Amino acid sequence: MHRKIRPPAVAGLFYPGDAGELARTVRVLLDAVIPPAGPRAAGAWHALIVPHAGYPYSGPVAASAYRMLAGRGGEIRRVVLLGPAHRVYLQGVALPSVDAFVTPLGEIPLDRESLDVLARVPGVAVSDTAHAMEHSLEVQLPFLQSVLDDFTLVPLVVGDCPADLVAGLLARFADDPHTLIVVSSDLSHFLDYEAACATDQATSQAIVARTGNLGPEQACGARAVNGLLLLARQRGWQVTELDLRNSGDTAGGRAEVVGYGAYAVT
Repeated sequence: MHRKIRPPAVAGLFYPGDAGELARTVRVLLDAVIPPAGPRAAGAWHALIVPHAGYPYSGPVAASAYRMLAGRGGEIRRVVLLGPAHRVYLQGVALPSVDAFVTPLGEIPLDRESLDVLARVPGVAVSDTAHAMEHSLEVQLPFLQSVLDDFTLVPLVVGDCPADLVAGLLARFADDPHTLIVVSSDLSHFLDYEAACATDQATSQAIVARTGNLGPEQACGARAVNGLLLLARQRGWQVTELDLRNSGDTAGGRAEVVGYGAYAVT
């Protein structure tokens, strides 16, 4: 039987296309993170919120979240990965029809059984077009491949949809201690450095407070973030800010920046 795969679309653009160079790049980013001491380092994470720009820009911030998974690689056997639709207009949530996603680091099998169940939920549809060029999910995969052992993937591209649709999908996985939810989202876009710092600080406070009413001007992945925050309120989960910077802090100028935040939900 022929297996369908989704090949990498932004390898060599957002992150190195050579497997050896990619593995080294991710390792350097992870090793540069100073793990926190005390309660923030303890406990099992239900979910992470991480940015999705090119690695020179958002990689250090994303690494601050993925570094929290050190030592837990064997515990997490499935990742539910959500990100916004950048390439196509989308209402609801899109699933792929393929059997695996591929990066230069190898193949990640999809949890087809779970995806087939989700495909029957109103507001969810199968769309390989939504996934084909979407970088918000793809850039997370080499990090996941580097910090986890064998795992399956449930990739969801989130379009224009209410928070309760996303929360309802995530609730199906919330009681599984071997499933990690990852929401991919940048913060503000193309403000000057000082304005971005102020805007992103307010957004970060809202995320930590789990208010769950963010707009796209605050976070490009606001729909998925709002759904996760709704679920966090329902379950009594807490949100912790791990890192908050922008491209002016990492690899770009400060006239127009993009904001990046990393959060853990426990």
